[in-house]
Amino acid sequence: MASGVDSLINQLYEMIQDAWGVPLSSDKCVITRDKALDLLDEINYQLPTELKRAQEILAKKEEYEEAAKKEAEIIKQKAEAHAKQMMSEQEIVNAARKKANEMIAAAEAKAKEMRRVSNEYVDEALKRAEEVVSNALNDIRQSRARFRNAAISPLKKKEDE
Repeated sequence: MASGVDSLINQLYEMIQDAWGVPLSSDKCVITRDKALDLLDEINYQLPTELKRAQEILAKKEEYEEAAKKEAEIIKQKAEAHAKQMMSEQEIVNAARKKANEMIAAAEAKAKEMRRVSNEYVDEALKRAEEVVSNALNDIRQSRARFRNAAISPLKKKEDE
């Protein structure tokens, strides 16, 4: 949905850039208020979608972590079961325990790595979402300020005359 918000912001930029300039003013223009407000309303409508996407990413991160924990537990259970089957001779038991510990350590290392990777992914995705939302909000504020200045300036000139 980021492209939807980006597209709306680009439309608003184009609307302002293509607007007719106010005579004797290089930084003021005339835009269709309803169109600008419609674009701002649509941006406000789509921003919650961006935030929902960020929440979905967090949920997926938790799913990845849970899957890694389950996989580690399954590997641990298999290793323990394998070790129990081989208890007939002391050497075999010792080898099985060593192998089980190695498998557990490997599973824990894999779970830790999966957690790290998913945390990095979620952090980066949230960072991008935060930047998009922040940029959109800044753009809206700037456009609104320019709009207010453009709308107020002709009124001030008429009052001054």
